[in-house]
Amino acid sequence: MRGEQTPKLREALEDDIISGRFRPGQRLDEASLAERFGVSRTPIREALNQLSASGLVEIKPRRGAFVLLLGPRELMESFELMAELEAACARLAAQRMGTADRKAITAAHADCEAAAAAGDDSAYYEANTRFHGAIYAATGNRVLAAETARLQRALQPYRRLQLKVPRRMESSFSEHGGILEALLTGDGAAAEQRLRDHVLIQGERFMSLLAVLQAETEGLDRAG
Repeated sequence: MRGEQTPKLREALEDDIISGRFRPGQRLDEASLAERFGVSRTPIREALNQLSASGLVEIKPRRGAFVLLLGPRELMESFELMAELEAACARLAAQRMGTADRKAITAAHADCEAAAAAGDDSAYYEANTRFHGAIYAATGNRVLAAETARLQRALQPYRRLQLKVPRRMESSFSEHGGILEALLTGDGAAAEQRLRDHVLIQGERFMSLLAVLQAETEGLDRAG
């Protein structure tokens, strides 16, 4: 039961951090969180440890867990790095992927399509994560795949919240289609550029994400 609780607790705490319910530098009290979620302190501690590994929380010895949150500049720079890593993954995957990789990427794409058609952003987020992960695995480069996955985990809350931007889910799925086409035809250059463009948040898209972050924070402030 505890193992089943931890992922849900982690996701709930991620949402609280990104939405602004928990502010940067704020201490996350295990006892208060355990009471709020109706669980023991052990799954709370496990969820906080996972958030620490993803870079959202800092565990300080004898002091507890504290919120970390990227500022606008750090967020932009992180997405720029993410875009370059994923672009490299797409190029190598187009050149190296085998039959099992093709099936995994295509299946995740189909799940994204179903979720987008249903307007289910949670299901889309999960399928989207698998789509990108399947591309990493198809590179045949374990070091690149591991580093890309590490940064992807750190940015997961932001990437999920990005789906709240109006029509972003539909646009994301359309971009996936172009990426998939390039991958399946072995066009490494096109796959590289399309995935870079897909991940990179800039201009209006970046400002839209910041607007969502601000709106989420203001909404919680009014509710409080």
